[in-house]
Amino acid sequence: MKGLYKDSGNGFMEFYKREMGLCPTRNYSRRVSASQTLIEHIDLYGKLNGHKGCVNTVAFTSTGEILLSGSNDLQIMLWDWATEKLICSYPSGHFLEILQARFMPLTDDCKIVTSSADCQVRLIMLKNGSVETKKLSEHEGSVHSLAVEPGNPYVFYSCGEDGFVQHYDLRSCSATELFNCASFEEPPWRIGMYSIVIDPRNPNYFAVGGADPFARVFDIRKYQVNASTKVGTPVNTFCPHHLIATNNIITSLAYSSTSELLASYSHEFIYLFQKNMGWGANPLHPPHVYPLCAPCYTGHKNSLTIKGVNFFGPNDEYVVSGSDCGYIFIWKKRGSQLVRSMIGDIHTVNQLERHPLIPILATCGIENDIKIWGPSSNSINPLPANELEVLFLLRQLY
Repeated sequence: MKGLYKDSGNGFMEFYKREMGLCPTRNYSRRVSASQTLIEHIDLYGKLNGHKGCVNTVAFTSTGEILLSGSNDLQIMLWDWATEKLICSYPSGHFLEILQARFMPLTDDCKIVTSSADCQVRLIMLKNGSVETKKLSEHEGSVHSLAVEPGNPYVFYSCGEDGFVQHYDLRSCSATELFNCASFEEPPWRIGMYSIVIDPRNPNYFAVGGADPFARVFDIRKYQVNASTKVGTPVNTFCPHHLIATNNIITSLAYSSTSELLASYSHEFIYLFQKNMGWGANPLHPPHVYPLCAPCYTGHKNSLTIKGVNFFGPNDEYVVSGSDCGYIFIWKKRGSQLVRSMIGDIHTVNQLERHPLIPILATCGIENDIKIWGPSSNSINPLPANELEVLFLLRQLY
């Protein structure tokens, strides 16, 4: 805990208040988890080996005790990540690589929804040591992303490269095709989607992003659909001003607990949008007052794969991303300062999932393993000065 003194400037008083009962333990632990010094000590905690293909998705249970993973080997695996032990492995029912898998909340971790490059969305039900899997729906293209409604054991969404967004209710095992996403130009063309996320502060809102530079936000209570084209009209859109007329795509989105929206752009940077940065329902006819410029996070490379992005810290104080160079990057959310980078894969780090309670991070990429990261380093490693240094460090490691 040496770093606590350096980080807070008054670490002794923090400890004193805790020991005297003047500082609630929960508040104290959250402050420590958010400290920059703790983040600077994050390092490799362990590796989970078992998959026979690259791992494309990881997810923690609500308590954080178990980690779920899905892979090109078509297997769903459950892990005791703390002891690096495989609990069980199940066939997913997919015939092409699994792209995302999520636990349904309040189901005792017995219901898992999955999506795949085979265009299917499936449900896995674990019962008394047995497994049952069924197809819920099918898109016309790869399904990269699922969004589970917080605290709801029945409702989730999917989006696919066919541009369609689908809504699911497990009480009837039904899927409803809500709308498709199209360009704002005339005539419009269908836009493939790579990411869908639900606003945890107001689950009526969800955002989608894909093969154009606009993040589209919809309200499930009042979205509008063109009867002839089935195109949905968003309630708001987000895009950095300089990217509006470009071909940049959004590979991943993430919502914070305060409704901030992160967007990771291919061949570009990561941007953070507040609600007042929106362009309205149609960015080609913006409001009279142009939106503020979004802060961005730089240093990583996102061009070869569908790269994920996420928040980190008890109150989303940090932004995390993988990179084509094989590194994991952690920035301060406020100010976008790079505070930590770690070698995460010999090729590419694609997805990052944070533990729901403690400063632990799970990552996966082109390799067949899953890496677990935590504040386990005894020293603070300097940030690499440039890309050549990154490549040198990767060669040293592998």
